[in-house]
Amino acid sequence: KESNGPTDCYAAISQVDRLQSEPESIRKWREEQKERLEQLDANSRKQEAEWKEKAIKELEEWYARQDEKLEKTKASNRAAEEAFVNDAEEVFPGTEWERVAQLCDFNPKSSKQAKDVSRMRSVLISLKQAPLVR
Repeated sequence: KESNGPTDCYAAISQVDRLQSEPESIRKWREEQKERLEQLDANSRKQEAEWKEKAIKELEEWYARQDEKLEKTKASNRAAEEAFVNDAEEVFPGTEWERVAQLCDFNPKSSKQAKDVSRMRSVLISLKQAPLVR
């Protein structure tokens, strides 16, 4: 496809002509600016690599802490389950309310995130104090 306008060859020649006709101060500034930008790019790549290393390290530490917490929780849950099973096997007549009291939290201020169970608590306490007669 032919055209009367400048082609890529002519654009390259005009670019060279422009750079040659450019004053020395502008050429010097352009080179300094190019070096400065390359240095800034290198610094930013270096800092980005440092941040990535730091992030990876912190993530590994976080996973280690989470695994440690999980293992502690598993161990405490197993111990609590074992104690519960041992207590469940020791059933004596007349100790039902003591077992219920052990399973219930009668301190209303200890669990702020739980549902309101004050009515159930009051029912259990009143039944413990005055059991139903059959």
